[in-house]
Amino acid sequence: MRIARLAAQDGGIARLEGRLDATTAPDVEAALQAMVAEGALLVDFEQVRYVSSAGLRVLLKAAKQAQAAGRRFGVFGLQPAVREVFEISGFDTVIATYATLAEASAAG
Repeated sequence: MRIARLAAQDGGIARLEGRLDATTAPDVEAALQAMVAEGALLVDFEQVRYVSSAGLRVLLKAAKQAQAAGRRFGVFGLQPAVREVFEISGFDTVIATYATLAEASAAG
């Protein structure tokens, strides 16, 4: 899993690439927690092809951290397989999801 930190006008973007599973979840969790501590965060899923329950837990934890701090948190660019996991698990009703960065930025 590669994690790139990008600056955005209204916060940060975490660009993920690879699989978000039990093996990669600890590193992603640490990175997202650090970024949420700095401000609003959008997570780019355009290059994520798989997410496990461990990955979903990481996202939920980061979303709760953001909410407690009064910061925005959302994801965008979900690929079909990942979108299906979000929909089946109900995460698309818990975490703000957007088709593109432009859509996510406009909603902010």
